[in-house]
Amino acid sequence: MQPHKAKTREKVTSRARASKADTQINARTISLSRAELFCAGIVFLIALLLYSWTLAPTVTLTDSGELIVVARGLGIAHPPGVPLWIILAHLASLMPFGNIAVRINFSSALFAALACAMLTLTVAELTITASYLAMSKRRKKVGQQSKTAEESGPARLLFAVPAVGAGLLMAFSRTLWSYATITEVYGLNTLLILVIFFLMLRWRRHIVADKMHIGTAINAGEITSQITSYDAYLYAAALVFGLALGVHHVTVALTLPAIAVIVYRTQGVRFFTGRRLIYAALISIGALIAVYAYLPLAASRSPVINWGHPRSLQEIWWHLTGRQYQVYFSFKPEIMGEQFAEFCRMAFREFGLPWLPLSLVLAFAGFVDAFKRDRTTFWFLLMVIIADLAYALSYEIAEDKDAYYLPAFISIAVAAGLGIRWMIGRAVSKPAPAGRLSVAVAVVVLLVCAITLAANWPFNNRRQYFIAHDYVENLLSTIAPNSLLLTLDWQVVSPMFYAQEIEQRRRDVKVVDINLLRRSWYFDYLSHAYPALVERSRDKIAAFVENLKEWERDPGVFARSPALTQRISAAFLEMIQSMVMNESRVAPVYMTNDLLSSDSVNGELTKWLSQKYQLVPQGLVFNLADNQGFHDSPDVHLQIRGLVDGPLRFDKGDPVNVKVIPAYTKMLINRGRYLALFGQHERAIAAFEQALALKPDLALARQGLTESAAKARKP
Repeated sequence: MQPHKAKTREKVTSRARASKADTQINARTISLSRAELFCAGIVFLIALLLYSWTLAPTVTLTDSGELIVVARGLGIAHPPGVPLWIILAHLASLMPFGNIAVRINFSSALFAALACAMLTLTVAELTITASYLAMSKRRKKVGQQSKTAEESGPARLLFAVPAVGAGLLMAFSRTLWSYATITEVYGLNTLLILVIFFLMLRWRRHIVADKMHIGTAINAGEITSQITSYDAYLYAAALVFGLALGVHHVTVALTLPAIAVIVYRTQGVRFFTGRRLIYAALISIGALIAVYAYLPLAASRSPVINWGHPRSLQEIWWHLTGRQYQVYFSFKPEIMGEQFAEFCRMAFREFGLPWLPLSLVLAFAGFVDAFKRDRTTFWFLLMVIIADLAYALSYEIAEDKDAYYLPAFISIAVAAGLGIRWMIGRAVSKPAPAGRLSVAVAVVVLLVCAITLAANWPFNNRRQYFIAHDYVENLLSTIAPNSLLLTLDWQVVSPMFYAQEIEQRRRDVKVVDINLLRRSWYFDYLSHAYPALVERSRDKIAAFVENLKEWERDPGVFARSPALTQRISAAFLEMIQSMVMNESRVAPVYMTNDLLSSDSVNGELTKWLSQKYQLVPQGLVFNLADNQGFHDSPDVHLQIRGLVDGPLRFDKGDPVNVKVIPAYTKMLINRGRYLALFGQHERAIAAFEQALALKPDLALARQGLTESAAKARKP
């Protein structure tokens, strides 16, 4: 036979084998894709039903009220502005059921349920890729096998159970579930992160499959051609990455090192020197610019909440980078050590009982197994955690700090899925009937998921969560019409935004946040909400705002100049004094208890209020009275549904424990002391008893109760 004819026949035979292999791979891929979607669909439905059942029925604490008002009116939220979330939440607010809060709360449930489904798909991709790698190693040793790894019963168990188990663990986790039942951005943020992971891992899986070609040899030119044909997944991930930066850009950006690991381990250094990286970067930047174009467009409409006035490039940059929050960064070892201890505490309770961390054991097994089977997966998951902690441990923020650890929790959930795969693999290697094996594996996975569900249910079942609603109602119940309320408490201001702007309740009460008075945009809100208040103190407000805008342009100048600092501080105090005195001529002026906490920022204001006025406790507020006599007011019957008498539990750092319950108890104690001072001991006893009902170990309340009870018994 002539050499060129032999070579031609070899090529034809090779192509025929490749074509047959392609057909087999395509059929197998279709089968796997259907199985993936089925598993993801199961997890999605379970998660959505759970989140819908435990959904909060109205506004909640922290940022919920502000975000609902912003979403409904297409305004500007606090930095970084979350424009993509605002657009989607606005569409949710148009749904024809429930109140506005329920509609947007439900969008969080939908996003979070989809996130759990995407995590299921992510684990499935990793499992399939691992099976390809394992198959390649076996075939190098023993040659072609008659039955592929995907076709056997145990292998189907290896594929489906880890994916569904990991998805359910994420669905039942403490943090994601907590944000799935309220108005917050983190459900959408988690979804987009997992979409990026899925697309990148699907891209990698196809490349691995083509490189291996499931044991079929094809020439290098065909490999290169097929590999680049899957770049649609890569570019789709780049697009989603750019859009995701329009939600919570910090946690999204922190996934970049892990994504780089996938790319490097799949394509090597040459990818980072080629045009494909440039194309992906341009797509991400284009999506980022498109989504953040919302900020100046929305700001130009002067919405109700127009946080930061982000219209110029400089203002947009300040807003996007969260310049006002940069003071919370601390790189002191002792602070970072405390933050790490807090993260460990959160991690142990995230997927179940802290004293029974079965999920963490599975996650550890998954990391070890990934290190042995698929080093790319190991470094990918580890890099997610390292990058997340590197940022979060240096950021001192309290109320939603757990959300900053969501990427790490995602990595742990995925690793737990791989741990389930390892467990099944160990079981398969031992002789046992297939049916008994399936039952044993199902029992273990269901037990782990059930423990996670049961442990987190008391903290995340917000079906009867009226705490923020009742807090606002209790505040307003003792405030006279057209009054002024001064506060430092965001747990008052945020739900009050919702009550006044969405539900249109008690628009007559002028609620002024002392902290927000240090932001120039807030005066536009005051002009919209309380024009008469602004008009009555126009001169003092104008003088302070002039100083404030100068400070916003360059805070460093004021930091270096004691004279400028003194000038702006004096203007600030004069402005509030003007507001209080002018409004007191129209109606009573009130303040919340937190203004009594004298500090370096508000110390002069606290001193002036305490010296000029008698602070008369009425319900949850102090009435600023001009004289020192007894000022009687009706006893308040507080509505505290679910605060201490319901099944809902609150973590130690929850705003309910940190802010709301202390606000109730402190004001009840103040009320009791005030009544006792003027001989109203029976009424004082009732106030002290109310405080003790909320927190039985309050020494001041118990002391006041004992003293008033003793005096009440005397004739």
